[in-house]
Amino acid sequence: MELTAKQLAQLLKGTVDGDPEAKITSFAKIEHGKPGQLCFFANPKYEQFVYSCKASILLVNKDFEPKQPVSATMVRVENSYEAIAQLLKYAAAKKRTSGRHRGFRSSFFLTSKFGKKVYLGSHSYVGHHAYVGDNTRIYENVYVGDETRIGKNCIIYPGVVIYPGMVIGDNVIIHANAVIGADGFGNVPQPDGTWEKIEHLGNVVIGDNCEIGAGTTIDRAEMESTVIGKGVKIDNLCQIAHNVQIGDNTVMAAQCGIAGSTKIGKNCILAGQVGIAGHLTIADNTIIGAQAGVIGNVRKGGQKLLGSPAIPITNYMRSYARFRQSGYETQEEGK
Repeated sequence: MELTAKQLAQLLKGTVDGDPEAKITSFAKIEHGKPGQLCFFANPKYEQFVYSCKASILLVNKDFEPKQPVSATMVRVENSYEAIAQLLKYAAAKKRTSGRHRGFRSSFFLTSKFGKKVYLGSHSYVGHHAYVGDNTRIYENVYVGDETRIGKNCIIYPGVVIYPGMVIGDNVIIHANAVIGADGFGNVPQPDGTWEKIEHLGNVVIGDNCEIGAGTTIDRAEMESTVIGKGVKIDNLCQIAHNVQIGDNTVMAAQCGIAGSTKIGKNCILAGQVGIAGHLTIADNTIIGAQAGVIGNVRKGGQKLLGSPAIPITNYMRSYARFRQSGYETQEEGK
């Protein structure tokens, strides 16, 4: 991809401060910028690199006033962080395969339905009565089960497994080796100490504009649906159990685990390695800190929780101060 400063300004609704014909072909962090690259400046603590950066073009906020000469051509925008996100999305779309294509030894059936400009990579499988919407890209070695529906403008990366009967909305991204719709962990103890498997007949429903991380698993419901709301972002290596419901625009960092039938509200934030027990309700706008363990309902929205068992963060910090005090006293006694 090659863009001039003038083209960037038009694309990002900005203005050029310098050579409008300066060209870039790639991106770099501001501390590593070289000729032919574009960097951006958004965090004040990186201002020192503005003056030493060798990049051809630098995205800056429109109100930025340099304290020293800047060699790069500056493209001034309303918000440089948002602008670089928009530009990276634009560049990624340019690089992706487009147009109708059926890869080498991909498999599908007369009952499989495809929208316009669908890409199906080599060795991928789309089952009976499955539907794939317009402009969706299914990369290599993907399995899409019978009667699954995938919406428009989705990206399904290599190695993804989507079990039969799943429903995936528009603009969904599913990263490599994610599994959508495996049976939940449901077993009934028997008198002789063995376990009897509970069959799972439900499905998974993923709303529009979601992103599912690499290696993440979302289990199908025993009955009805496991539901991932619109705009939910789930990081790598997370486990969502059967019949869980996650509200719109909730985000979840890596290695979180949500046990069965728990309902998580809208606009929640779960940091890394959060664990939530089953059959709970988490209110909207809840923020749960890293490695917290939630074992009870969170009925009041907008709380920040930390610890295991998780408690309000102010209570946790007071308790932690006592933990440290107690530990230091013990060390002194040991001497």
